[in-house]
Amino acid sequence: MDETQRRLEFPALLNARDLGGLPTLDGGRTRTRSLLRADDLVQLTPAGVAALDAYGVETVLDLRWPEEAARHPSPVPLALPRVRYQRVSLLTNTEDEWRLRSRDVVKELWKCAALECTGRELKQVLQVIAGATPGPLLFHCLAGKDRTGLVAALLLALADATPAAIARDYAQSAQDLREGYLKRYPEADRARILEALRCPEEGAYNMLEFLDAAGGVHAYLEKLGLTPQEIAALRARLRN
Repeated sequence: MDETQRRLEFPALLNARDLGGLPTLDGGRTRTRSLLRADDLVQLTPAGVAALDAYGVETVLDLRWPEEAARHPSPVPLALPRVRYQRVSLLTNTEDEWRLRSRDVVKELWKCAALECTGRELKQVLQVIAGATPGPLLFHCLAGKDRTGLVAALLLALADATPAAIARDYAQSAQDLREGYLKRYPEADRARILEALRCPEEGAYNMLEFLDAAGGVHAYLEKLGLTPQEIAALRARLRN
């Protein structure tokens, strides 16, 4: 399955795609229509909400900071009351707190810093996914590239997706967002936008090395406090 096939048409999201169809180390493919990643659902048009509903999304997990969610409330609880909506701030409690912790972290090591600093929050996020109903689950942040990308990469690693596939999935966000963000913010500095959107494949490879040094993804998740049953449930989301 190529990137065009994995892309989800939920107007007017820019960075929504299925984590299924990616190659695994044993020659298989990750399961489709299970885990979806996206940018901010506030951007959904009425047609986008209808498309999300038609796709059968059962759970939406919002990774944004409380202040982001307060400024731009998710349309899901009102528009789609049948969908289970949960918000867990992945990167500490506030944006200022995370910026203080990560101010000297280069983009290539960002995922490693997040794995080191957000264990409590990451455990909560993964427990929501492990305990969700089996239908499609969509998780998102603002641009859908870093917070969302971290969770996606971790779940893909647990499913034994190939390192190259994990890295490409992370880098895909920069391509998907580029044109849309330049149109959305025409008065902003172009170079600054492009730097903010950068998703270097090296960042994913560095994260995988970090997990290897921790004894592997299973050992890292056990250290977070996830049970064997929860880890198995997470893996099953992307493996038949």
